[in-house]
Amino acid sequence: MHLEDNLARVRADIDRAARAAGRSPDAVRLIAVSKTKPAVDVIAALDAGQRDFGENYLQEAETKIAEVRRARPDAAPVWHFIGAIQSNKTRAIATHFDWVHTVSREKIARRLNDQRPEGSRLAICLQVNVDGDPNKAGVAPEETAGLLAACRSLERLDVRGLMTILDPGTDPGTGYGRLRSLFDNLADSAPPCWDTLSMGMSGDYREAIVAGATQVRVGTAIFGAREPSSTI
Repeated sequence: MHLEDNLARVRADIDRAARAAGRSPDAVRLIAVSKTKPAVDVIAALDAGQRDFGENYLQEAETKIAEVRRARPDAAPVWHFIGAIQSNKTRAIATHFDWVHTVSREKIARRLNDQRPEGSRLAICLQVNVDGDPNKAGVAPEETAGLLAACRSLERLDVRGLMTILDPGTDPGTGYGRLRSLFDNLADSAPPCWDTLSMGMSGDYREAIVAGATQVRVGTAIFGAREPSSTI
C-alpha cells in the first residue's frame, strides 16, 4: 500500500467532483477514517499533509491518539468520532475528540455538553436516518428539528450540521439529496455555525460531493481494507 499515493488520488477525485458540480474543492473537507489502522498509518498520513481523522471505536482511538501525540507532539490532527455512542463513553469522547458526527439523542448531547472540558467547545453533527433503516442509528428526518432545538441550548456544543450513513441499497443521489434538503430546510432555525453536511464514504464520496457534502469520510480508499476490530 502506498498511502501517500492513495491520499493524492482521493484528493484529486474530490477536486474533480467538486469542480464538476460547480463547487470549490476547498469547500470539501476530507476525513481519513483510520479505524482499525495503527498509529503509524495516521502518522504517515499526517506527514503527507492530512489533518482530519475519523475513529469509530473509543478504546482503540484513545490509545492511537496518545501514540500520535507522542510521535508528533507539534502536529495538530483534528479527531472526529464517527461511531455509535454509548452513554458510559461520552466523557472520554467529549475529552479526546474535536468533532462528534453521530449525535441522535438529546440525552447523549447533554452528556457530551456537561462532560466537555471547561473553556472549550465540541463541534457536533446530528445523525439522520434518511432511509428509515431499522438496523441503523440516527434520528428520523421529521424529528430532527426537535433535536436541533434541544442541542442549540447547550452552551459547550456547536451544532454544525447533519450526518448520515446510507443503506447500501439506497441510491446515493437520492439519499444524500434528502439530507441536503433537510439541511436547507432547517437553516432558518439553526445556529450561525450551521455549515456541515457529513456524508459520503469510499464507495460514493463523489456522489455525495455533487449533492453538497462538505465533509466526506474516506477510509478504505486511503488506508486499504480494514482488519476486524475487537475493540468497541
